[in-house]
Amino acid sequence: MRTIPNVLTIAGTDPTGGAGIQADLKAFSAHGAYGMSVITAVVAQNTRGVRGFVPLEAGFVADQLAAVCEDVRVDAVKIGMVADAAIAEAVAHALDAYPHGPVVLDPVMVAKSGHHLLEPDAVDAVRELLIPRSTIITPNLPEAAVLLGSGGEAQSIEEMRRLVPDLRALGPAWVLLKGGHLGGADSTDILDGETRVELTAARVSTVNDHGTGCTLSATIAALLPRHDLVTSVQRAKDYLTAALQHADELDVGSGHGPVHHFHELWADPQR
Repeated sequence: MRTIPNVLTIAGTDPTGGAGIQADLKAFSAHGAYGMSVITAVVAQNTRGVRGFVPLEAGFVADQLAAVCEDVRVDAVKIGMVADAAIAEAVAHALDAYPHGPVVLDPVMVAKSGHHLLEPDAVDAVRELLIPRSTIITPNLPEAAVLLGSGGEAQSIEEMRRLVPDLRALGPAWVLLKGGHLGGADSTDILDGETRVELTAARVSTVNDHGTGCTLSATIAALLPRHDLVTSVQRAKDYLTAALQHADELDVGSGHGPVHHFHELWADPQR
């Protein structure tokens, strides 16, 4: 793609800027994409946790989607927090009704603090309506367990490998199963679709890891208009690792602070 890609995020907010819509737009910008946003829910959260969230009315989410898609070319879509089943239905309808590029679905269900960000009725809607329309889904281990109804998280890389075919059976073209919850010196993700690749990086020691899932999926979406899927995922994982390595340069909040989306742009402290 020769022109600057237009990338749309459909997600909830984060007033402290580390996750959700705000993190997505930062990741888009860091990769030379023009970011657009449709808000599904307003979330009261900070680096210490989620206080609550208010889903927007599904019809208004649909209006936002129409406003973007009837006017602007959409080269890729990232879907994060959808909040409830009615919003998931509105997003699915828009994906069918308007032209768009690849769809990256990050099935956001639980915040890092443990607070639920998805109404119970929305899990089935995400599984049945959004996953089959996705180019790639990027669940972590707790999210994979919910999507598969397994009742327990994978506890090893071998168990992760056994889960991937079941996630593929839900209908996405590709699955990126993230292994960050396993712990250990390294973090391994499994990418499976036309081929299978295991992506391993050294685990970064920092408490400032707020918004990692949002950032990774948004980066994949920003890269897909210009690169093949495997390359996009590999580059996104490398970028997230670097953003974690530089996260302690920021001083945001007293809990799990954000990753440093602009670590390359802000490398000069006098800038």
